[in-house]
Amino acid sequence: MKRTALIALIAALSCSGTALSPARAFTPYVPDIDPSYLQEQGLALAQEAAQLLQFQQVEFAQRQAALAAQLAPNDFRVWLVLADASLRLNQLEPAIEALDKAQKLAPREPAILFALGSARFRQGNYSEAASFLQRGLAIKPDSSGALFDLGNVYLIQKQYPPAIAAFQKAIQVKPDFWEAINNLGLVSYEQGDRQQALTYWNRAIELSKNAAEPVLAKAVLLYQKGQTAEAIQLAQQALGKDSQYVSLDFLKEQLWGDRLLADTNQLFQAPALQATLLEARQRAQNP
Repeated sequence: MKRTALIALIAALSCSGTALSPARAFTPYVPDIDPSYLQEQGLALAQEAAQLLQFQQVEFAQRQAALAAQLAPNDFRVWLVLADASLRLNQLEPAIEALDKAQKLAPREPAILFALGSARFRQGNYSEAASFLQRGLAIKPDSSGALFDLGNVYLIQKQYPPAIAAFQKAIQVKPDFWEAINNLGLVSYEQGDRQQALTYWNRAIELSKNAAEPVLAKAVLLYQKGQTAEAIQLAQQALGKDSQYVSLDFLKEQLWGDRLLADTNQLFQAPALQATLLEARQRAQNP
């Protein structure tokens, strides 16, 4: 794509503040802009924005996607990229606005329905979140990510049987989906089945060597079983991986249930863990 040509075009479209002489006002120059050219440039910008998102350059990607949406407003993919960037910046209202425009252009596109489900979940509108995800899954039933999101919708509402079913379907599609396996552990723990929870968390740890969550969850479980030394060691390991897990509020955001949170609080009272907790809190405050 010729970026200089695009910049010149944008400048031509935006220049409107210069006063014209009476003679020139009768014969203004209006450039003949090919709509297909604008569409092409908009899609190219959207593709660049999607690549920027992969490299976590979210704010720049959002600006690119917003410009792409002006140039190619009739392509749902452009609005989807803009919504993705807005969601990553936690700008829910702009994201939903972009997704609504995308859905008008492509009502049965599952990616849009899944994204709307994710956005409604983050808003706390769980009934609409489930509805959008189910509609998308009716079209694309093998989306492990959407099945996982649906399981989380049920999990946060403590509807455990449908949560288990959704997580298990996600794992059938993607056997190494450690996040879904981890969340099955969360469900099992809240239901009082510690042995099953331990099985799930051990499997999640095997599949993701760098994940902090199943390691800390296992530490909490072992502490409740009286295996204090191993529990402290695992908790230190988990908090070394990710200091965010030192916060009970953060754990609640990760959908940890009441029972697991209460038991985590007990673990965090252990004298042998206090130095690790202090260090983790300092890192969390000054990443």
